[in-house]
Parts: sequence; structure tokens; C-alpha cells
Amino acid sequence: MLSLKQVVKTYENGHQAVKGVDLEIDKGEFVVLVGPSGCGKSSILRSIAGLETITQGEIHLGARRVDKVKPAQRDIAMVFQNYALYPHMSVYDNLAYGLKNRGIDKKLIQERIESVAKTLKIEEYLERKPAKLSGGQRQRVAMGRAIVREPQLFLFDEPLSNLDAALRAHMRLEIKKLQRELGVTSIYVTHDQVEAMTLADRIVVLNQGVIEQVGSPSQVYHQPASTFVASFIGSPAMNFIPATIDEGYVEFGSQQIYLAEFSHLKSSKVTLGVRPEHAEVKRDDCNLCVELTLSVIETLGANQLVHGRVAGEQFIAVTPEMGFDDKDKIHLYINRQNFHLFDEQGNRIAPQPFQQQAEIA
Repeated sequence: MLSLKQVVKTYENGHQAVKGVDLEIDKGEFVVLVGPSGCGKSSILRSIAGLETITQGEIHLGARRVDKVKPAQRDIAMVFQNYALYPHMSVYDNLAYGLKNRGIDKKLIQERIESVAKTLKIEEYLERKPAKLSGGQRQRVAMGRAIVREPQLFLFDEPLSNLDAALRAHMRLEIKKLQRELGVTSIYVTHDQVEAMTLADRIVVLNQGVIEQVGSPSQVYHQPASTFVASFIGSPAMNFIPATIDEGYVEFGSQQIYLAEFSHLKSSKVTLGVRPEHAEVKRDDCNLCVELTLSVIETLGANQLVHGRVAGEQFIAVTPEMGFDDKDKIHLYINRQNFHLFDEQGNRIAPQPFQQQAEIA
């Protein structure tokens, strides 16, 4: 449906925001571009829309190459962060504006607007001006303006960032339901990993203009390709402890654990990664015990964030609400299946199945 081939975007000041990105998106997919500020996600989105001219590479939409095509002729609709509604026009006229410019029949325009207004539950706002609407209502109108055009591709540029937390959660659900209902290929840009995890069929994690990982929400969470992805996806972020490994024996601090699936690795330095929610206070036969020296406890209601140090490194655990003393040392148990290993360059080390090890032996 959409193909980006070695796309490069260099601005006039010499800053290269996008560095040779390759990406294939299937028809009907909901893909979320996520990463910190300055990672290139908005530059990619604007390049697809035609609002930025790419420096190198190709962009194909369906069977057409579109990177040389004017924005209005790309059959793409974009929903902006600031809604971009015409303040002097009613909601109806905002929805109709793009269709009128394309010379579509008035009766068809009315039919489309009535259908979209019903879907988005904005029928009663059609005669109002944008200034008379709440943030959530304006966002629905902005989405409606994109939907009535019936484009091949939807682009969302951080559309929920101006809304409060409760409304943002509600609109996330609405966007996901709407996309499923319409089946339109969609690309969504956000720096909010919760939006990425809840909305996406696939997540594209970007770092300094380069794709770090593309995968389902489950893949980027459970098999992060690098320490960058592991630290960006997940809240709180993954804990990292410097360690060494030799033929499966991992040592960190005074602790040692044998991980058979990494027995193919000879003596080397590694980083051991542990998700905060995988460090438990409950003992289990499969678990490794580590000692955490407490510093701060953040109460969240049913759970709490326990901050401290393990093997001299900063560490956060998510535990049930418990009455720890701030000066306590507590024991945490980590199932060996929940360890992640990264090499000295920060790249994930893939475990090796036992069957392959036996064949090698």
C-alpha cells in the first residue's frame, strides 16, 4: 500500500532528520511512528503528505510514485495536532470545504457529511463555529474532515497531545474503533508510548533519523531490538545492569545465574535488562533473588514504584502496595525467562534454542 525506499530528508541548515529509511505498510494497517523529539517521525509523516520535499529516495502509494506529486493530488488526508480548522466557517463548511474544491456534487457532499457526522457523533455541532467547541469536539471535526474525503491514506500528527489525560484515553479508543470500521491505511505519529502500544498493528521505533525496530506492540515490548527500544517502550523503563557472560554464566555484582540459551557466548561484557514489573516480591523456584537498597517509594494505589539500587545500579520495581520502610533492603525475585541481554553496542542478543545448541555440540 505504502512504500518508503531509502528516504533521506536533509534540511537547509544541514541537519539530516531522516537517514535512509525503508518501510513497507500494508493496506488497512495502522502503523504508529514513535520516538523522542527530533527522531525524524514528523519529518517522515510530512514527507509522505508532501509538506516536505525529500532529499533522496522514493515514496510509493499503491501503484504510483508520489514523492514528485503535489500534496493535493496524493489522495492523502492529514489530521494535525492543532486541528487546523477554519475559525470563520461552521463545522459543516469545514467538512465540506475540501470536497467543494474538488468539484463534488452538493448532494453527495451532504450525504457524506451526514454519514461521517453520525459516525463521529457530531451531528448537533454542524452549524457551530470551532470556537464554540471543546478540544475533543474539535478533534472529531478534524478527523471528520479527513474521513469525508475517503482518501487512500490517513496521516495523524500527534492529534491528541492538546487534550487532557481522560479525554486522550477516550479519543484513543474512538480512533482505534473508527480505523477498524473504515479499514483505511493509517500512519500515526506520537511520542507517547501508551498511544503507540494501544493503537498500533505495528510500531516503528525511530532514533535520530534511523529505524531501530519495526514490530507488533508485543514484539517491541517483549523482544526489544536494542537498549534504546527497551528504555523507550515500557513505563517505567527497563532496568539495565552491567554484567559479564561466559558460556551461559552471567555475573553481575555478587550474583551469578546460568542461562542455557546463551551458552554459545564466550567471555564478554553484556547489559542485563529487567522490566520493573518482572521484579517481584514473591519467591518462586525459577526465580533469581537480588537485593534492592530502597531510596524512594511512589504509591500509585493498587501498585507502587519502588526505587533503589541493585548491584550498585539504579533499579525500579513495580510491587503491590506494601509497607516498606524507606531505609529497608528488600529481596526481589526475577524469573530467568524475563532477562534480556544486550551486547556492548546495545543490540539485543537473541537466545539460542536448545535444539540448535545440541546440533552444534
